Amino acid sequence: MKSKKKKRKVRYDRIIIFLGIIIFLVFSFTYVLNIKISNIYISGNEYLTDQQIIEIAGISDYPSTLQNLSFQIKERLKSDILIKDAKVVKKGFTQVYIEVEENRPLFYYEYNNKTILLDGKENSNKYNVPMVINYITDTYYDAFVTEMGKLDKQVLSRISEIQFYPNEVDDNRFLLTMNDGNYVYVNISTFNKLNKYITILESLPDKNGILYLDYGNNFEIIK
Repeated sequence: MKSKKKKRKVRYDRIIIFLGIIIFLVFSFTYVLNIKISNIYISGNEYLTDQQIIEIAGISDYPSTLQNLSFQIKERLKSDILIKDAKVVKKGFTQVYIEVEENRPLFYYEYNNKTILLDGKENSNKYNVPMVINYITDTYYDAFVTEMGKLDKQVLSRISEIQFYPNEVDDNRFLLTMNDGNYVYVNISTFNKLNKYITILESLPDKNGILYLDYGNNFEIIK
């Protein structure tokens, strides 16, 4: 006798549940993928505007938050010459906090008509920074950029012009013209004294003069 084959009963209810789960997962993923950035907060910028930073970050149209992860935004920011580093944090999934460390302009170099930035790179734009009016020899140029980068912003903003001014005694001497009408001599090894410029002024006569910070801190009143 031939054995009877058992027919498998198709469980349509299970198929429907399975398909329902798949549809739910696809819908949920699509929904999450399309959740947009809601708020952007910027800090640490001085030379770049908030809008410029948002555009560099590639999120000016408040796109999908999931397709713009923190590390991706950070890499876009760091690709700009005026941004040295950036910290990007998301809060509440849709709020983006960006803190930038700018590769700030140090001085405008008339020799090549470029603005020199903190890391030594050059920029064609002009900023409100001191102007170096003559050529600095290669021997001291890099050291000069380094020392300029160490100056407090308040002191840097008080410098109008810088002239490389070597003499027979000192081959790395600089003459600084200050916005307040004073002149200051420094060299590479005494550049850091400039950070005490405001304090030094408090102990000097209320008259314009020449401050010799290259050797000592003598002050000669301009007659």
